[in-house]
Amino acid sequence: MADSFDVIVIGGGPGGYNAAIRAGQLGLSAACIDKRGTFGGTCLNIGCIPSKALLYTSEMFEKAAEEFPKLGIRGAPELDLASMMAHKTKVVGELTKGVEFLLKKNRAEAIAGEARIAAPGKVEVRTRDGVRELSARHIVIATGSDVAQLPGIRIDEERVVSSTGALSLKAVPRRLLVVGAGYIGLELGSVWRRLGSEVTVVEFLDRITPGLDGEVGKQFQRILTRQGMKFHLSSKVVGIEQKAGAMSVLIEPAAGGAQQAIETDLVLVAIGRAPFTGGLGLDRIGVAMDKRGRVITDEHFRTNVEGIYAIGDCREGAMLAHKAEDEAVACIERIVGKAGHVNYDAIPAVVYTSPEVASVGKTEEDLKAAGIPYKTGKFPFTANARAKTIAATDGFVKVLADARTDQVYGVHILGAEAGNMIAEAALAIEFSASSEDIARTSHAHPTLTEAVRQAAMGVEGWTMQM
Repeated sequence: MADSFDVIVIGGGPGGYNAAIRAGQLGLSAACIDKRGTFGGTCLNIGCIPSKALLYTSEMFEKAAEEFPKLGIRGAPELDLASMMAHKTKVVGELTKGVEFLLKKNRAEAIAGEARIAAPGKVEVRTRDGVRELSARHIVIATGSDVAQLPGIRIDEERVVSSTGALSLKAVPRRLLVVGAGYIGLELGSVWRRLGSEVTVVEFLDRITPGLDGEVGKQFQRILTRQGMKFHLSSKVVGIEQKAGAMSVLIEPAAGGAQQAIETDLVLVAIGRAPFTGGLGLDRIGVAMDKRGRVITDEHFRTNVEGIYAIGDCREGAMLAHKAEDEAVACIERIVGKAGHVNYDAIPAVVYTSPEVASVGKTEEDLKAAGIPYKTGKFPFTANARAKTIAATDGFVKVLADARTDQVYGVHILGAEAGNMIAEAALAIEFSASSEDIARTSHAHPTLTEAVRQAAMGVEGWTMQM
């Protein structure tokens, strides 16, 4: 006889485990199934968390080597890569245990195994002990995404690696070629550049970080170039020739043209991610999918099959852990009759390089394309007292507001701790605040967040600091 639950969640990442936890909080019996066995999904195990651990430790290493002497702190640091990796592994282990604890605390059963939807309301799980049959009125698909493949290039996780392999290198490569100038490629490229690699980035588009505000992207690239990264934009990789001592990567203009060979020791393929929906039996039960392999849902996360929902990377929208978390809560709340809702304009995005880049809401390009009249306020960190005291004056804050109503449409930050500062802007957009609301809100002095206030002041032309 099948084990019965109110909700079965397939996938144990940020979307999946938050859905199961919220279900338990609202009095539903829930099961959360994950084939990896260690809960937390790609983000916690081989993505967001381990990469941020290495970004932090590599940044500290570079600061100790290059910036500390300028501040009167002497002594050259020595790299111990094994210990750096051990710190990453320790953090991941502690957090995966934390997820399992939260599931148990909220009476959601964690099941390690590979799930397949046998029929609406029926799930089969292949575990180490055999096949387990489960039933539930509601099934939530939260299977996330996987590494997107570059046609014609085989990832072996040794000399041609994905983000997964790039997080576990045994030595610092002398030369690293990154395919893709998105968040993942630039973050991992930054890690290994700080530790000693010569990093070259190849991007198919004519700019880095597509989707970010254009002005921010241009300034961001200038900073990364100054740090030592080399860029080949509007270019594509057409082949890799592996040699005994190195590799020769063939690139050519995106529009076609003469090829160029770049010698490297390691290639990181970071061209994005693809929804993970294979093997779930979705085609068999008639769940509608789009051409990109994403599950099609309505605004309440319902598929075309009664009782089956989808959240996170496997449906449309930004592939962000916190977007999946918000959808998880809203989806479960909808199931119990509450008014769960996600404001997609208020979901921030962060690039955890140094300096960081953070963005929420509309870009200038978005507003121009929509024909919306807007005003802009900007403030540079070179004029921020706190930024000067911590020697972090790169970048600026940019606030975009409606020219008629002053409602904040977007905030974009390039600078130290941008990922933390963007929360204020997300809250402003969530509550339909005006730039004046931010400008007239007291911010502690001296702090980096004063730059957000000053940029908001700048929308109406009354910036008060240099």
